[in-house]
Amino acid sequence: MDCRIAAIAILVETPESVEALNALLHDYAPYVLGRMGIPNRDRGVNVICLALDAPMDIINALSGKLGRLPGVSAKAVTPKMKEGDTKK
Repeated sequence: MDCRIAAIAILVETPESVEALNALLHDYAPYVLGRMGIPNRDRGVNVICLALDAPMDIINALSGKLGRLPGVSAKAVTPKMKEGDTKK
Protein backbone atom coordinates (compact mmCIF):
# COMPACT_ATOMS: atom_id res chain seq x y z
CA MET A 1 0.00 0.00 0.00
CA ASP A 2 1.30 3.48 -0.87
CA CYS A 3 2.46 5.60 2.06
CA ARG A 4 2.35 9.38 2.24
CA ILE A 5 3.75 12.04 4.47
CA ALA A 6 1.03 13.86 6.41
CA ALA A 7 0.53 16.20 9.33
CA ILE A 8 -2.42 16.08 11.70
CA ALA A 9 -3.21 19.18 13.74
CA ILE A 10 -5.06 18.35 16.96
CA LEU A 11 -6.74 20.82 19.33
CA VAL A 12 -7.69 19.45 22.76
CA GLU A 13 -10.18 21.43 24.84
CA THR A 14 -11.34 18.63 27.14
CA PRO A 15 -8.69 17.22 29.50
CA GLU A 16 -10.83 14.13 30.08
CA SER A 17 -10.16 13.06 26.47
CA VAL A 18 -6.37 13.01 26.84
CA GLU A 19 -6.19 9.39 28.00
CA ALA A 20 -8.21 8.15 25.00
CA LEU A 21 -6.18 10.41 22.67
CA ASN A 22 -2.89 8.99 23.95
CA ALA A 23 -4.23 5.44 23.57
CA LEU A 24 -5.06 6.15 19.91
CA LEU A 25 -1.62 7.63 19.30
CA HIS A 26 -0.07 4.53 20.88
CA ASP A 27 -2.11 2.29 18.55
CA TYR A 28 -0.84 4.22 15.51
CA ALA A 29 2.75 4.62 16.80
CA PRO A 30 4.36 2.69 13.91
CA TYR A 31 3.25 5.48 11.55
CA VAL A 32 4.21 8.47 13.72
CA LEU A 33 7.42 10.24 12.72
CA GLY A 34 7.17 12.89 15.42
CA ARG A 35 4.87 14.67 17.82
CA MET A 36 4.94 18.20 19.21
CA GLY A 37 2.64 19.39 21.98
CA ILE A 38 2.03 22.99 23.00
CA PRO A 39 -0.14 23.64 26.05
CA ASN A 40 -1.95 26.98 26.20
CA ARG A 41 -3.22 27.13 29.76
CA ASP A 42 -4.50 30.71 29.40
CA ARG A 43 -6.98 29.64 26.73
CA GLY A 44 -7.56 26.10 27.97
CA VAL A 45 -6.49 24.51 24.69
CA ASN A 46 -3.62 22.14 23.97
CA VAL A 47 -2.19 22.00 20.45
CA ILE A 48 -0.62 18.79 19.18
CA CYS A 49 0.99 18.36 15.79
CA LEU A 50 1.75 14.89 14.44
CA ALA A 51 3.98 14.03 11.50
CA LEU A 52 3.06 10.70 9.87
CA ASP A 53 4.30 8.39 7.15
CA ALA A 54 1.33 6.12 6.45
CA PRO A 55 -1.19 4.92 3.87
CA MET A 56 -4.04 7.40 3.26
CA ASP A 57 -6.61 5.07 4.83
CA ILE A 58 -4.57 5.01 8.07
CA ILE A 59 -4.18 8.81 8.04
CA ASN A 60 -7.90 9.30 7.52
CA ALA A 61 -8.84 6.69 10.13
CA LEU A 62 -6.64 8.25 12.80
CA SER A 63 -7.81 11.78 12.03
CA GLY A 64 -11.46 10.67 12.14
CA LYS A 65 -11.07 8.77 15.42
CA LEU A 66 -9.31 11.73 17.02
CA GLY A 67 -12.00 14.14 15.84
CA ARG A 68 -14.74 11.99 17.37
CA LEU A 69 -13.28 12.31 20.86
CA PRO A 70 -15.19 14.81 23.04
CA GLY A 71 -13.57 18.25 22.96
CA VAL A 72 -11.00 17.24 20.35
CA SER A 73 -10.68 18.66 16.83
CA ALA A 74 -8.36 17.11 14.25
CA LYS A 75 -7.45 17.96 10.67
CA ALA A 76 -5.05 16.10 8.38
CA VAL A 77 -3.08 17.70 5.58
CA THR A 78 -0.96 16.04 2.92
CA PRO A 79 1.23 17.49 0.19
CA LYS A 80 0.03 17.54 -3.38
CA MET A 81 0.97 14.30 -5.11
CA LYS A 82 3.89 14.29 -7.50
CA GLU A 83 5.15 11.25 -9.33
CA GLY A 84 7.44 9.23 -7.07
CA ASP A 85 6.11 10.76 -3.80
CA THR A 86 4.87 7.50 -2.33
CA LYS A 87 6.65 4.48 -1.00
CA LYS A 88 5.38 0.94 -0.91
